[in-house]
Amino acid sequence: MGLNRGTRIDKVKKIFDRFDVNRDGGLNREEMSALVVAVNPRVKFTDDQLNAILDEVFRTYADFISPSSGLSLQGLLSTYDDGAGDVNRDFSTLSLQLSSADTSHNAGIVFDSTWSLIDDLDLLIKRLCSKHSQKNKFEILSNAGWSGAFGIRNSSLLWEENTYQDAAFDKELMALRRRADAARSLDEAFEGHNALGRALYDYGFFHEAFVSFRRACKLQPANVISRFRAGNALYTLGHHAEAKEEFLLALDQATKNSHNCAQLLPQIHVNLGISLEAEGMLLGACEHYREAAILCPSHFRALKLLGSALLGVGEVKAAVKALEEAVFLNPHYADAYCDLGSALHAMGGEDERAIQEFQKAIDLNPNHADALYNLGGLLMDMGLFPRALEMYSRVLAEQPSHWRAQLNKAVAFLGEGEVDEAKKAMNEAFSMTNRIEVYDALADLKKLQKMNKKKKYGAADDEDFAFLAEGPVNFIRDGEKTSVKQDLANALEIQAFQNLTRLGHCDVEVLSKELIETHAAISPSAGTIRKAAVEMVLRRMLHFLKAEAFIAALKSINERVLSVMEASSFSTKVDLGMLLAVLAPICSGSARRRKQAAFDALLWRPINRGGNQIWRSDATAYLKLLRTVFIPSEVVSGLMETQDLPADSKISFIEFIDLFDDKNRGFGILGTLLKLEASDQVRHGARACSICNFPIIGSRLKQKKRSFSLCKNCCRQGKVPLSYRHEDYQTLKVDCMCFSVHFSSFQSDNK
Repeated sequence: MGLNRGTRIDKVKKIFDRFDVNRDGGLNREEMSALVVAVNPRVKFTDDQLNAILDEVFRTYADFISPSSGLSLQGLLSTYDDGAGDVNRDFSTLSLQLSSADTSHNAGIVFDSTWSLIDDLDLLIKRLCSKHSQKNKFEILSNAGWSGAFGIRNSSLLWEENTYQDAAFDKELMALRRRADAARSLDEAFEGHNALGRALYDYGFFHEAFVSFRRACKLQPANVISRFRAGNALYTLGHHAEAKEEFLLALDQATKNSHNCAQLLPQIHVNLGISLEAEGMLLGACEHYREAAILCPSHFRALKLLGSALLGVGEVKAAVKALEEAVFLNPHYADAYCDLGSALHAMGGEDERAIQEFQKAIDLNPNHADALYNLGGLLMDMGLFPRALEMYSRVLAEQPSHWRAQLNKAVAFLGEGEVDEAKKAMNEAFSMTNRIEVYDALADLKKLQKMNKKKKYGAADDEDFAFLAEGPVNFIRDGEKTSVKQDLANALEIQAFQNLTRLGHCDVEVLSKELIETHAAISPSAGTIRKAAVEMVLRRMLHFLKAEAFIAALKSINERVLSVMEASSFSTKVDLGMLLAVLAPICSGSARRRKQAAFDALLWRPINRGGNQIWRSDATAYLKLLRTVFIPSEVVSGLMETQDLPADSKISFIEFIDLFDDKNRGFGILGTLLKLEASDQVRHGARACSICNFPIIGSRLKQKKRSFSLCKNCCRQGKVPLSYRHEDYQTLKVDCMCFSVHFSSFQSDNK
């Protein structure tokens, strides 16, 4: 294979990209029709003629047709290979030009020996393809990191390298590598391995491609592009942490040589961001997407990825801004419209506009599963169940195994009162997965069916299946030895946050260790760090979480803690000592260890370093922040009142404990939280919650007279059985905390 063949592939790619308007990796009939008309400007096609041409193309190259997107790049290349068109003529007719960024793995090759290696590799792969009858498993890929996330348009068309076992292929490939090693110069050997890697990557042999890129990196450690491509191969293989390290090395070298790597730098930042996202590090990913957009302001994919990541950490307004810029730069970017719709819905009050954005994504790609699914959720939130059902049905037509769409379809049927259809859809969702969401929905459905049966057979009412949202703050305290009702309400909310972030599973000693390690890593005078660096600290603390769970934890911490700290300090950087002091009380460990960790975190701050005491004003500011974050129902104005305290002075740990335990100004609620935590592993036999019907694990609220029980989640939401609304009763017990509830004042609202 010579230079003309390489240039030919590049030209076909350029033609394909010109007419793949919706960027879905395929040419549908409308896009293919536009191509045929554009490359034949002197021919006046009738509709029948165009349809006949398209029918022939889509029938002949059916192996390269995706139902959702159309003719693939490899399919278009095959039409030219079979003589259906002239690449050079069409390229010239369309007035297209090749740039260095468009060239394939053959571009830039200097040595004849490298051309020989590529030609022999192409022959070797064609023999393997023929031998295993896997011709449809190949697709020539775009330049990784620019036209797509990692250059993969349709992974189902790639060679499934894990399925082949061919000793002859492996042996001949090793021979090609030995030929590259035996080159007359280091530069020639490097070029040979790099070209082999790129060709193998383009054919979908990602592991073998990485082996070649790794050899090229050893020959020229400072070469940016071989590092970048090695990272792409590792990411595609699922080795996200290793890919991140390669991208970091590539970024370091490219930054040192920014003049010669100007085009590659944005790609490195984007792919590094993608690899960070795969590990759950969204804040770090945002930094690199921003940098890519700064380096290349027209990089609409960087802006889309930035907006999606910002939405993932709960920074909705910033996400909307980035996504609006992305669709402005590329009005045909369906994925960006989809995410913009999600961001607008999350913002609140923008549902009508969100529907419009989802619809734009669907207009560009009628089979856009994410847009259809998210639009279905929005319509269901608005009570438009028939339209929601239509969206979920379209998702399932495109992705039959989409269990979430099947589950939501069942919920939409329930909204329409179609219980039988809901049951059928629920069973189908259950057959797809056994996730807890389906169990929850099945329990709700069974309760609804039971309620309908009672109505059918003449039950007086449905009160046994309803509840009154009373609110735990209104539970009446039963005796002086029990917890204050507001403390219970606040402690239940704090524990919900604790469980969501999984900080309750993080030993407080890990937090103290992070302070020591961070102290060694930053300047002694520094107390604030970037949010991306905070994310790394949190990731080490929550190392036991999978990426998806960590993202949920990070979002919650960002929305509840970091946003409050940013608002109070007017800075985008985070005071690490203050943050860890805030998190210390909800980590695991004894009360004293948590207080000690909080004190140590404050002691770590630059203002307090150099001794074993902290400033009283720092302690009071900390306790005010702690209460603002975890007890937002309180109205806190300014710093904690200090007029009854002596002039600012330093305090010891013992004095800090006195301030911390103060019921009115400190965090005395910690004792109630510890009681709830202690009961988390307690099981109550076959007892189930009278509201949600699930077996009770942990805290149980029991009403002694009528003997109904509530789990802590229903207690947190203040739910009590509606059938008892006409009674006054006393002594509800939560472990060793007792309460009574009074309903008489609510009777007039629930008749």
